[in-house]
Formats: sequence, structure tokens, C-alpha cells
Amino acid sequence: MKTIGILGGMSWESTQSYYRALNLGVKEALGGLHSARVVLVSVDFAEIETLQQQGDWQAAGDSLASAARQVERAGADFLLIATNTMHKVAAQIEAAIDIPLLHIADATAERLLADGITKVGLLGTAFTMEQAFYKDRLSEEFGIEVLVPDAEQRKLVHRVIYEELCQGVVEEASRKAYLEVIDSLHGHGAQAVILGCTEIALLVEQGDTSVPLYDTTAIHCAAAVASALEIDP
Repeated sequence: MKTIGILGGMSWESTQSYYRALNLGVKEALGGLHSARVVLVSVDFAEIETLQQQGDWQAAGDSLASAARQVERAGADFLLIATNTMHKVAAQIEAAIDIPLLHIADATAERLLADGITKVGLLGTAFTMEQAFYKDRLSEEFGIEVLVPDAEQRKLVHRVIYEELCQGVVEEASRKAYLEVIDSLHGHGAQAVILGCTEIALLVEQGDTSVPLYDTTAIHCAAAVASALEIDP
């Protein structure tokens, strides 16, 4: 079994979901008392969030690259960045390490295409929904058309992530609002919706809607387990 490296803490609320999913995945595959081999470096999200708001992605990338080198030195065979948004600096992190990076958007795109999904809605932070680093990767490398909510909906989705979910707060009103956004994306032609922030699965799940949802945390972890065990995902 390979050792999975996790760059986490962004936020720790979703990083604990990663740890649980990875171990459950290995247990399901191997049975008995088996669990995942994991190396985790968890950063202080307040520092990263400040740099996000300042638009200082270079400094944020430098910080995460340093943490990624710690993960590598600790013996990880490959790396997960346990957040969608900070894949904006994925290239900077990759350049700093010698182990492979398992990109969350790639794992998600491969699952979408396997299910015949070619037009998808995207929920996430404002950075993920509005900037090119995530949407363009899906469209240019995988041929998937990406729809995002309108401006007011994007503001709502972003606010709930930072003010509620990243702080462990789950509000029924926010769940209802997210489901309305999901329905809107579906009404505009999205065959499915990507939960493109690792915290969103804390708020909405497939049982809440008939629109197919793609939880990037679950997909990323399943791909990591498959890579660690060298099996088909």
C-alpha cells in the first residue's frame, strides 16, 4: 500500500472528512483491520484565507509548497490538496515536490465522463466559480461544459462556505438556498452539479435532490484509495 499525502486544514472541517473517507475506502477494499497509510500536514487556514482575500496567490502558493515539501519528506508517495480552491496554485505546489499530485478536478472530470456527463453546474468559493483555473481545466482538458450560478447566487454560496461551513455551522436555511441554486443550474441545462468546495457535502447530499451531485471530496478520496492500492477506482 502506498502512503497518501494530504495537504489539509483548508478547512479542517473538510480535512477530517478526507481522513475518514480514505480509511473507510481502504477498509472496504481490504477488510479486517486495514486502514490507510496517511501523512497529513494541516495548515492554519486563517493565514491562507487572508492571502486569498488580498489576492496574494504567490504567497499562498509559497506557503502551501513549503507544507507540501513537509508531506513529501514524511514519506508520502503522492499528494492530495484537500481543497478545491487552492488548486489555483497547484502548478506552484507541483513544481516544489518530486511526488505526483492527484488533482481534484481531474478525478472529478474522469468520474463525470464515465457517467456520460458533459454539461455540469459548479458550486464552490467565488474563486473557484469565477476564475479560470478550475472551469478551464474541465472544459479544455476534458471537454466538459461548465455552468456557474448568477452573481447573487455566487455571493450566497461563497458566504455560506466561509461564514458557516468552514466554521462547522450547518443551517437549514442555507441548505434550502443551496438546493434552489442547484435547481436553477439544472433548469439552465446542467445534467449534474459539482459540489466543488470540500465543505459543501457537509450541507447538501444526494438524498436532498433529484439532480445528480458530484461530491469532490468523496471522488478525490476514492481516486486516492485506488492509487494507493493500485486498483481500479
